[in-house]
Amino acid sequence: EVAKISLREDFYMNVYTTDKIRNVVLLGHGGAGKTSLVEAMAYLSGITNRMGKISDGNTISDYDKEETKRLFSINTSVVPIIWDDVKINILDTPGYFDFVGEVEEAVSAADAAIIVVSGKNGIEVGTKKAWEICEKYKLPRMVFVTDMDIDNASYRQVVTDLQELYGKKIAPFHLPIRENEEFVGYVNVLQQRAKRWTADGNVEKTEVPEYSKENLGICREALMEAVAETSEEFMDRYFNGEEFSEDEIRQALRVNVAEGSIVPVLMGSNILARGMYTLMVDIVKYLPSPEKRECTGINAKTNEVYPANYDFAKPKSAYIFKTIADPFIGKYSLIKVNSGVIKTDDLLYNQHKDTEEKIGKIYVLCGNKPEEVKELHAGDIGALAKLTKAATTDSLSTKANPILYIRTQISTPYTYKRYKAVNKGDEDKISQALQKLMLEDLTLKTVNDSENGQTLLYGMGDQHLDVVASKLLERYKVQIELKKPKVAFRETIRKKADVEYKYKKQSGGHGQYGHVKMTFEPSGDLETPYVFEQCVVGGAVPKNFFPAVEKGIQEGVVKGPMAAYPVVGVKAVLYDGSYHPVDSSEMAFKVAALQAFKKGIMEASPILLEPIASLKVVVPDKYTGDIMGDLNKRRGRVLGMNPTEHGYQEIVADIPYMELYGYNTDLRSMTGGSGTFSYEFARYEQAPSDIQEKEIAERAGKLDNTDNS
Repeated sequence: EVAKISLREDFYMNVYTTDKIRNVVLLGHGGAGKTSLVEAMAYLSGITNRMGKISDGNTISDYDKEETKRLFSINTSVVPIIWDDVKINILDTPGYFDFVGEVEEAVSAADAAIIVVSGKNGIEVGTKKAWEICEKYKLPRMVFVTDMDIDNASYRQVVTDLQELYGKKIAPFHLPIRENEEFVGYVNVLQQRAKRWTADGNVEKTEVPEYSKENLGICREALMEAVAETSEEFMDRYFNGEEFSEDEIRQALRVNVAEGSIVPVLMGSNILARGMYTLMVDIVKYLPSPEKRECTGINAKTNEVYPANYDFAKPKSAYIFKTIADPFIGKYSLIKVNSGVIKTDDLLYNQHKDTEEKIGKIYVLCGNKPEEVKELHAGDIGALAKLTKAATTDSLSTKANPILYIRTQISTPYTYKRYKAVNKGDEDKISQALQKLMLEDLTLKTVNDSENGQTLLYGMGDQHLDVVASKLLERYKVQIELKKPKVAFRETIRKKADVEYKYKKQSGGHGQYGHVKMTFEPSGDLETPYVFEQCVVGGAVPKNFFPAVEKGIQEGVVKGPMAAYPVVGVKAVLYDGSYHPVDSSEMAFKVAALQAFKKGIMEASPILLEPIASLKVVVPDKYTGDIMGDLNKRRGRVLGMNPTEHGYQEIVADIPYMELYGYNTDLRSMTGGSGTFSYEFARYEQAPSDIQEKEIAERAGKLDNTDNS
């Protein structure tokens, strides 16, 4: 214990060079054991002297109150683990799909990944998504199977399923040894030797159990096949029945794991802290340091490609992959150094914002605990405090050598609800708090929909929006209520109406007099509210009142007479009327035109139009029938299907906006979480009569039928 505590004291003061760094992101389905794996690694490496538990809310990487309350990760956290004089920056990501933005940020800073799979639950949707992310970012990866202490965990099943999905590149490194329903040791497939754990947590050699020999043969064969696949020479030797030496195997594994053409599978128990020792040894041995990875930006002065490649000898540059803006611990910009060495008090230039800032102290975060360091070498991950203008995905460099890196693509939010302040007068506070949350979370956005008198909050799913509401209350002490959003209908007409309206008011002194005769008909252009023309003959309405008549129409289209929605696609023609030399005024003609408009619309066969979205749903092949059936129920029109990669189909459909409410939750439950969707506004279409009637009835109170007379 004492050794561990003293280790903790000078834990972060060291500076690590590029070859001594590994940046590893943990990916996988929610509940697969990523956070408890970090906890076991931290304990074994001596950062902590006791393992925290998710159920107790005391783990290093789940430090946010929302995470301890909900018992799952919401934010990505960085935990640097020192092993064998190498610094392993572990990026622990959330498994739930609502927090995919956090995963995308973490992956942009990683050089390799560990896909965590529960031996009890096996391959889940999140496992496949993790694999797809690794493919997209070309990340070398390992698979770590957790829960091996649980009786019905099956390592063999996980390996078999992975091989079915991803082929010969899956290479099992270990096999579990179980005795009396307990997880007591493992067989090293490469060495064909067995180890068992002793009471003090070390390992001792043991015999390979009889029952494991057949399985060892199968796994050894799979490993040899994976090695043979890596070169023609090896393939020939393999087919000729030659054995590879241990050194040859290790060498082939080193090269091919770093390239991503072999994926090792390891296993252990997070709760018993078993299997992490070999995992950390293998991370250091097989996963690449940043110097083995490429990284390019653009020089903003010369427009030439800048090969940063994590070279410490080049001019300094860094990329901000995440921001923490916590009222308790302050604002930190998490950076990965892409070239050079960043030192305390350096001046760094942000080309995007055209600002140069002195960075002050440099930190390394362990969960939410900042530790000071003197410098960060190329490839390392750290944090800078209180950069005023910097935002996530910005690049930092020197003014003499301004570099821009490609911004990480963050998923677009499509789930939205309207929100209201529970306490009147909190609106400004809420808006400021949301601005701070949006600094941290790029998958969150707010939209002020003034036309429908609502403010909208967009996120990745209902749970995401609930967490945001919780954070507002917890961190900023403001409360919002989330509700179903109002849909932006429109009103238009289908026929022509000819109306007249005379506005007369006599009340001592000057009266008011305006008289118009007008036609209203469809203009054929639903993009534009109205077109105004006049063909008045012989000065029946003097020219100087024409603008006032148009103003009446302009006011009328804002709030239609049918259900108080904006009016579109109307052609209004003033063809006759009369005036009074004394009593006529602009005001009188404006009122007359407005009333004529209301009357005219109601006589010209008015209809409600509803907004239609062009929707794309991407799901595994087997769900297409269910999805199409569900879209039909939602009044959707399926327009076509396109096969995409990994056995997915993209279904393209038109669907009314009002039917999209709650779609995210339904899509996930229909597809076990594997379906995604996106949409954009397409056009307006006539709403069916039942929906029209319901809307008109609901909006009756919003109509202003006063006659102004």
